[in-house]
Amino acid sequence: MAKKMLFVYNPKAGKIQIRSKLADILDVFAGAGYEITILPTRGPGDARDAIAIRDRSYDLVVCAGGDGTLDETVTGMVRSGFRTPIGYIPCGSTNDFAGSLSIPKNLVRAARTIVEGQNFACDIGSFNEDVFVYIAAFGLFTDVSYGTGQDMKNLLGHMAYLLEGMKRLPAIRSYPMRVSYEGGIIVDDFIFGMITNSLSVGGFKNITGRHVKLDDGMFEVTLVRRPKNPMELNDIMLALLNRDIDANAMYCFRTAQLELESTEPVAWTLDGEYGGNPQSVRIRNLCREVEIKV
Repeated sequence: MAKKMLFVYNPKAGKIQIRSKLADILDVFAGAGYEITILPTRGPGDARDAIAIRDRSYDLVVCAGGDGTLDETVTGMVRSGFRTPIGYIPCGSTNDFAGSLSIPKNLVRAARTIVEGQNFACDIGSFNEDVFVYIAAFGLFTDVSYGTGQDMKNLLGHMAYLLEGMKRLPAIRSYPMRVSYEGGIIVDDFIFGMITNSLSVGGFKNITGRHVKLDDGMFEVTLVRRPKNPMELNDIMLALLNRDIDANAMYCFRTAQLELESTEPVAWTLDGEYGGNPQSVRIRNLCREVEIKV
């Protein structure tokens, strides 16, 4: 009896390279004995909804796209109430999480990894009633990923995020917050915060730490305090990129759960997609919640 696969792909992801490699990818899956149901997405939410209502007879769910497509896939998986192993073909602009999992950038090699690899039980995060795969963030630059047009991303790749981010510098704002976590309580004024389970963010490796494990039930948390002047902001940015922790400018810690409360709504991004603007957020690590082919 043939194995069944649901293959969901974003035809507009990255530099649209999926289109030229689609036949080769499907040939790899067919050669491995899969009966394939193919679903190209047409807009936000398509992957999430299709996977949430998928038939239980599918042995494997494969998504091809960027981090946002993977986020929708995992969200749909959680909402379905049952689990199926996930295969991921990274073809977005940055593909942070694929790099963390050492999934090949070559799309056909990534397809072979799916049919020949092993299941890796990976942590994800819950964010109030939502979920995320590898990052929940607020503040400085975090709206760049979902505020940059797909055409610009396709044309310039990672550089598009940097160019868009530079436009935000004159409008930096801060958020007074109370942060409760397993190690205590922090009350301060922040310009940026990220709760991560990844080896890289925005294409920058080690920005979350050098000893990150994706299945240990813990998040790496970075909260950046409001700088006193532009020079201090510059020093903070350099410290982040070099992972040179400045205790006077930022808080860095590991935790399995935390709550953040603000005096006003705060816009969040979840895996590069808009995550709403709640005033109160509860984040929990869902240890080894999904299985991804690596």
